[in-house]
Amino acid sequence: MSHRSQSTRRIFAWPVLIAGLGAAGLFAALLGDGAWDVLAWVGLGLPAVLSVRALSRR
Repeated sequence: MSHRSQSTRRIFAWPVLIAGLGAAGLFAALLGDGAWDVLAWVGLGLPAVLSVRALSRR
């Protein structure tokens, strides 16, 4: 049984993507109403859904 190490880029790809979604959602919430609200809900809701899904698998 051998252990193969992963690159730093591969390890941090999903956390960086989730953090970017959250930051974009916060920024969209500050910009305005209408479509910005939809972007804010998606940007803040998707990381929450992904987190709950990951925790429920454990």
